[in-house]
Amino acid sequence: MPYSTPDLCDDNPDLVQVLEPMLANFGGRDSFGGEIVTIKCHEDNSLVKENAGKAGYGKVMVVDGGGSLRRALLGDMIAENAVKNGWEGLIIYGCVRDVDALASLDLGIQAIGCIPLKTDKRGIGDLNVPLTFGGVTFKPGHYVYADNNGVIISTEPLSSPDS
Repeated sequence: MPYSTPDLCDDNPDLVQVLEPMLANFGGRDSFGGEIVTIKCHEDNSLVKENAGKAGYGKVMVVDGGGSLRRALLGDMIAENAVKNGWEGLIIYGCVRDVDALASLDLGIQAIGCIPLKTDKRGIGDLNVPLTFGGVTFKPGHYVYADNNGVIISTEPLSSPDS
């Protein structure tokens, strides 16, 4: 379902928080949203890979990579697995790679940038902990919506009157 973050902000001014502008779209789906699942990791995408292999229907994976620009936390193989398992999208405070392949997938992907270097898999990271970056806190079980205008979060699901 396409979302309009400006409309959601207008219709729900007391419910939304807005992420500072810092991310760009890399996925084939420009508009996405759902329940938040969080991962905190630094230059190790083990938990991203593991969770992309689990059912993600109606969910968005929010990954706090500490803003690292040195390693890609998402590539085409993990993203393809996320599509197979029904994830709505991923929001990554870090980098991605395989950008041409990512753009062809029916998956929302927003990240800081891209770099061709993959991460090491050391099994380090935290699942479903609150994440704070870009002036907001993402909490597991809350909701996130993203489109070309930006990213917003809410404690409850949102819909605009015309959706």
